[in-house]
Amino acid sequence: MVRQTLDHPACFINREESWLKFNWRVLEEAQDTHNPILERVKFLAISASNLDEFFEVRVGGLLQQLEDGYNATTHDGLTMVEEKDLINRATHEFVEEQYSCWNERLRPQMAEQGIRVLTVDQLEDEARSFVDDYCERELDPLLTPVTVDPAHPFPRVINKALCVALLLRRRRRSSLTYTGVVTVPRALPRLVRLPSQGTIDFIFLADLVTYHAARMYHGYDIVSSSAFRVTRNSNLYLQEEESRNLLESVRAELHNRRKGDAVRMEIESDADPEIIERLRTVFELEPWQVFPVNGPVNLSRLFNVYEQAARPELKFRPFAPRELRLTAKSKDLFEELRRHDILLHHPFDSYDAVISFIQSAAEDERVLSIKQTLYRTSEHSLIVPALMSAAARKEVTAVVELKARFDEASNIRWARDLEDAGVQVFHGLVGLKTHCKLSLLVRRDPDGTTRSYAHLGTGNYNAATARIYSDLSLLTADPEITSSVQDVFSFLTAYAEHPNYGPLLVAPLDLAEKVLALTEREAEHAREGRPARIVAKMNSLSDKNIVQALYRASQAGVEIDLLVRGICSLRPGIRGISDRIRVRSIVGRFLEHSRIFCFENGGEQEVYLGSADWMPRNLHERVEVLFPLKNPLLRDRVLYEILAAYMADNLKSRFLQKDGRYLRPWQSPKGRRGSPPRGPSAFNAQEFLIALAEGKATLEDIPAPVTRRSRRALIGKES
Repeated sequence: MVRQTLDHPACFINREESWLKFNWRVLEEAQDTHNPILERVKFLAISASNLDEFFEVRVGGLLQQLEDGYNATTHDGLTMVEEKDLINRATHEFVEEQYSCWNERLRPQMAEQGIRVLTVDQLEDEARSFVDDYCERELDPLLTPVTVDPAHPFPRVINKALCVALLLRRRRRSSLTYTGVVTVPRALPRLVRLPSQGTIDFIFLADLVTYHAARMYHGYDIVSSSAFRVTRNSNLYLQEEESRNLLESVRAELHNRRKGDAVRMEIESDADPEIIERLRTVFELEPWQVFPVNGPVNLSRLFNVYEQAARPELKFRPFAPRELRLTAKSKDLFEELRRHDILLHHPFDSYDAVISFIQSAAEDERVLSIKQTLYRTSEHSLIVPALMSAAARKEVTAVVELKARFDEASNIRWARDLEDAGVQVFHGLVGLKTHCKLSLLVRRDPDGTTRSYAHLGTGNYNAATARIYSDLSLLTADPEITSSVQDVFSFLTAYAEHPNYGPLLVAPLDLAEKVLALTEREAEHAREGRPARIVAKMNSLSDKNIVQALYRASQAGVEIDLLVRGICSLRPGIRGISDRIRVRSIVGRFLEHSRIFCFENGGEQEVYLGSADWMPRNLHERVEVLFPLKNPLLRDRVLYEILAAYMADNLKSRFLQKDGRYLRPWQSPKGRRGSPPRGPSAFNAQEFLIALAEGKATLEDIPAPVTRRSRRALIGKES
């Protein structure tokens, strides 16, 4: 069917469709009864939060382009109008399934465990008295009821603000109806904890606003009411070339984001049709952009249930990550790094070692300078204060990415605080996001030698997400790598391009070109009969050139295994094109965030880690870095511990079919579901890696073909 060309649309899966399939996999975790009930509630909340961002960014951008007159055709052959229709069908089906999961599965099963989300009608006397007092004391002072009429225009509803719309009739003039609007205050929790005996009870704040509405609208009869929420286009439309001050431009555009064009409205499914039509008209939405929901508007607020319900037995078992232990010969981390590189696999290995690396540099009088990139960092970051403290005694440079989506405001605050402390702050390069994860220290060691030490990672400098994202860190004093990291910082602060950044691969300079060359090298090895294989793990794969290069490698005889958590535009299993390519996605307890790229190279294996997915934006619109693992033991750890575990997973893996479906290992392409494995044959990679970190498992427990030589090389040497 498509043998004649690798450009044929049938060779590609639509990007938006692929992302929506990923969110289905998140929702499946909410439906999976093998997960603890409160973790399932959290997965449902995550799926709702993901969908919010999809509408804010992807749908908002698509509708903006259509409004501007664009209707281009994507690689998979869909026009943008057809893509909009696909999104319409898929998102409505998805939302219906979300609420089915909440109403028919999670809410009843939570109640069985003594955790209840109640309505006003279900309240008993004590809870109702509490609600009356709460409304008068906490809620009423924050509410501003509005009746829309010629003197009171429809209030400006900011992005994702929860509101209650009312259909009102004046008692003196009963023939006319008016629209009332009350914004639910963000200062109060969306789920209010109720007093109870023996159960954990909540009520949604929107229900309390509706309940309290009659006391605010004196002289009116409330004909009907309904909670609603509007999602707006949240893309930043910056003219960076014309900007005199990027920080101020981003700050100003953030204000505009809150008022961007509406792209979606969620409203309770039993809302009066007249309310729906009035709101749809006000927000200038097409009918498909209205989402009636059979339950609470904004399921992402169910995070509150997970956080406030103190029932650890209904959550994943906690574990203590493995702490970095220095060898007896080393006095400190720097001496250890002069002996050998260190590889950390978070969250199984503690992130404290990375924080300690930077804090030690800030406090160590021998450290002369620190250079640091910051893309997303936690609100209570320990790294930023360390940089601020160090600035009083040494040279400190920070490259802060202001355009990290939805973290812009916090990054602006960090940038200003760092500047006030004396840190040299840069905002990267015009037109490019700084997404690489780099820290570089220059130290005059006790032997009088000035050396550089570096941290290179796949994840952000964020201790909070390091506990729930799987990422990799390399700590090294390798002169070749640290020298190249210095060159990358020169590029970021001075736009100084070097002819060669080896051994690093750097986007947008040479990363894409070298990945294509490495892929072609594997194809050449296969054609010459040498060992040829590619194993790549990433968040997303959508770059057309790389997809086609992988197809050509498959045609040449290269065996290719791809672990792609989210978007995958490559279509595996096409006869004669991709029948040697297998694609799996793992969605489980931790968000798979590490990027690993392994090339067999005729038996001389090369392993790269880094910050870049194989997407056009990462390869051409961001500063990214892939870095090699030069230490053979560390390479083997990635190949025969980390990747071997993920490749053996048969509980949380889904395999991409050539028709775009994702199936569990036990599901048949013909529709027969089968049963998940149990007992010794069941293998969950993330749970195994937890057990390995706790000393309760060994590499011999991985049910995958690994050579004895490789296992012997690793056992007892994982650190």
